[in-house]
Amino acid sequence: MTGSRVVALGHYQPAKVLANEDLAALVDTSDEWIRSRVGIETRHVAGPDEPVDELAAHAAAKALAAAGLTPDAIDLVLVATSTAVDRSPNTAARVAARLGMASPAVLDLNVVCAGFTHALAMADHSLRAGAARRALVIGADKMTAVTDWTDRTTCVLVGDGAGAAVVEAVDGGADGGADGGDGTPAGIGPVLWGSVPEMGHAVRIEGTPSRFAQEGQAVYRWATTQLPPIARQVCERAGVAPEELAAVVLHQANLRIIEPVAQRIGAVNAVVARDVVASGNTSAASIPMALSKLIERGEVESGAPALLFGFGGNLSYAGQVIRCP
Repeated sequence: MTGSRVVALGHYQPAKVLANEDLAALVDTSDEWIRSRVGIETRHVAGPDEPVDELAAHAAAKALAAAGLTPDAIDLVLVATSTAVDRSPNTAARVAARLGMASPAVLDLNVVCAGFTHALAMADHSLRAGAARRALVIGADKMTAVTDWTDRTTCVLVGDGAGAAVVEAVDGGADGGADGGDGTPAGIGPVLWGSVPEMGHAVRIEGTPSRFAQEGQAVYRWATTQLPPIARQVCERAGVAPEELAAVVLHQANLRIIEPVAQRIGAVNAVVARDVVASGNTSAASIPMALSKLIERGEVESGAPALLFGFGGNLSYAGQVIRCP
């Protein structure tokens, strides 16, 4: 195989919605304070009986249905999550069991908010190498389970959810603009990834019980100043100019990060995903969930180029240009 493509997406969020006004009853905050600083209005919250693998399985089932595939068509399951409950069985194995899969390879990946774009690259590489034919790539996190609900600087940020992509190998070109051999674009362009290890402490999920914490100003400065040139390099590697992008889907961390970064990339004709407003920061789920919603609403055409760019925990980043299913 010389390439891969995303053939379908799906997303899932718990039914319970927590509005800014609800948070104002818990901590010293207000709807105006939250909107002005992070742009979030609502977020979805999973209950104690809704583990992260259940969220992931719902999103995966939706993606499989959209692809017209049964679970046994998948031979690789990759789940990006930083909120797995158990070390073993891993979340991917639990998802495979929930979906009734036969014998797929099952891997979890923890790169926090950049998890999905890392996992998508790993699936692409596996399919190109012939190690699998079809992969299910999932970003899922239950961030509310690792949240200190007395800390107004972090509890206003997070939400729960999952997004999934069905990825399949193609026999044609490997770059984001090449033909996949059957008249459709190959779909997944080269990844550009990296990190700033000495600043990994800026975003943390640590301790017992685990709690999410971050150095907000440090993350903001890094994201808004250092990431736009890297995102432009992602486009260059894919052979797609920023102005040719139909969509920009950044990690949905904070509207005050998303908007300036998107502007500095130069994607003047692209729709910019702003799912953070309704969903909050869902970590690894944020990119596939936001893209799935754009496609479901018909805001991006099939075959159109979209920049996916994840960043956050470990001060890591990963991005690629894909062709939308």
